[in-house]
Amino acid sequence: MTNDEQLRYPTGRFNAPASYTREDVLQYIEAIKTLPGRLRQAVIQLTDAQLNTPYRTGGWTLKQVVHHLADSHMNALMRIKLALTEENPTIKAYNEPDWALLPDYRLPVESSLKLLEGVHQHLTALFESFTENEWSRTFYHPDRKDTISLQKSLAMYAWHSNHHLAHITETMKQWR
Repeated sequence: MTNDEQLRYPTGRFNAPASYTREDVLQYIEAIKTLPGRLRQAVIQLTDAQLNTPYRTGGWTLKQVVHHLADSHMNALMRIKLALTEENPTIKAYNEPDWALLPDYRLPVESSLKLLEGVHQHLTALFESFTENEWSRTFYHPDRKDTISLQKSLAMYAWHSNHHLAHITETMKQWR
């Protein structure tokens, strides 16, 4: 992996498992459940200058990463609820780079940390309650042209949580 790829994918690229064990599912749920606290712990002592530091050349600032996590995981919650209540719904994709340029991404990170706490409580409650049939429910992602099961979605958002947290914690190492 090149240095740029390592900075871009500090935990590696997402690879959906071929199958899911009960232990895998519990591990993914734990990553979802604990992200808000782990993220808060990582950013709480950072200065504005540090929060406005990009994690790589051409990448988002740490502040943008925090706000992106809130936006992304709010979308995840809606996608999961749609999949639970509709038959393979087509979800609405969104332009993540353009969202990162909107004025709310200049807000203090506290607003997104609070959003993530609530969203992750909902995600955890849903994931912990799923039956076998619910894990296999799906939604269709039109940009990826992919049908995604809720089990794969859990794995993907657990990875996404750790992926972006690593952007922050790896960047912070330069200040030690």
